Amino acid sequence: MGELKVTCDPAEVGFDAERLRRIDRHFAAYVDDGRLPGWLALVSRRGEIAHLSTYGARDLASTAPVETDTLFRIYSMSKPITSVAAMMLYEEGAFELTDPVSRYIPAFAGMQVYEQGPAMKPITRPAAGPIRIWHLLTHTAGLVYGFQHVSVVDEIYRAAGFDRSTPKGLDLEGMVDRLAGLPLLFEPGTQWNYSVATDVLGRLVEVVSGQSLDRFFAERIFEPLGMNDTGFFIDEGDADRMASLYMPDGVGHAVPVDMRGSEFRRPRALQGGAGLISTAGDYHRFTQMLLRGGELDGVRLLGSRTVAYMTRNHLPGAADLDEFGRPVFAEVSYAGVGFGLGFGVVQDAVKARCLGSEGEYLWGGAASTAFWVDPAEQITVVFLTQLIPSSTHPIRTRLHQLVTQALTD
Repeated sequence: MGELKVTCDPAEVGFDAERLRRIDRHFAAYVDDGRLPGWLALVSRRGEIAHLSTYGARDLASTAPVETDTLFRIYSMSKPITSVAAMMLYEEGAFELTDPVSRYIPAFAGMQVYEQGPAMKPITRPAAGPIRIWHLLTHTAGLVYGFQHVSVVDEIYRAAGFDRSTPKGLDLEGMVDRLAGLPLLFEPGTQWNYSVATDVLGRLVEVVSGQSLDRFFAERIFEPLGMNDTGFFIDEGDADRMASLYMPDGVGHAVPVDMRGSEFRRPRALQGGAGLISTAGDYHRFTQMLLRGGELDGVRLLGSRTVAYMTRNHLPGAADLDEFGRPVFAEVSYAGVGFGLGFGVVQDAVKARCLGSEGEYLWGGAASTAFWVDPAEQITVVFLTQLIPSSTHPIRTRLHQLVTQALTD
């Protein structure tokens, strides 16, 4: 869709340009002292890009810089895309949010809930009710992530091959069927727990649409929106654009763990919860579609009421994630933040201790990436880097305050 660039004077959309440059000065220090390899920050308001900056390297070994078209693993920033896909099918009458998942994926019939005992010999009981599609969208299904190392059920997942990756040799269908054979952490709908629920939702999209998840994304979302660099795999010709993945070495420096996206060059399960790569320009277009109520440049993916419904807090009793949820593997507190259909939602900015607006929705990825959409201020923000895990350094909270303090109107 053309070169990614600043499209306005920041003052035209109520930003102070010098205050926005505080973002660059702050995060440049993260690169200069070795905490991050490099990063990209994009801030837009009222549909105009007011600030776009890059710093550091997409690959430290070659010193190749982060550029505006660099490809990044977005991990859990895949989840909102999968949730949008599911709700597009919902709008077509393909299912109801209260439908049992087992109606479409039979392996989820007769689920068991963990009660007690060790991972090698757990004691379980039949679930009182089914997992419903609404539970997948809100992470209230009782599913888990093995890498969180919080519960016995997490350990059961790891023993079954679900740690930071999926069992080798399984496609999405096989992966989801294996997940259905593992016990739930709690009764569906009774708590919130970050989990593989969106991967299961991706399989639901396949079953209902009759297309593989990558084809559905490409034909129904990416191509219509002009997100030409987003997908589950990279072409060999684009390998040099891919940012390498890093993790901390224990003394605060980033060391490589996957050079130039080697894992994205071979077939694997199409994980709707964590499997996509993208660019700042592509994800910016996705956030603009959301900000505009489901439409961008004449292409409508969702109705405006659907987007509004997805970005409300759906947790029972208007609870926030700290109240209703299990501990989440993240760098930030979720006090004052609820959860909608695929997004965290700020419902009390004072309780959240942030400068954001009520109704702002957001999420991030395991490699320290983040985005948010603030409908009240008409702001969207995308921050991309490649350091795993996302809880290593204070990035998202600092970014939020640095963006918001730059507003002048």
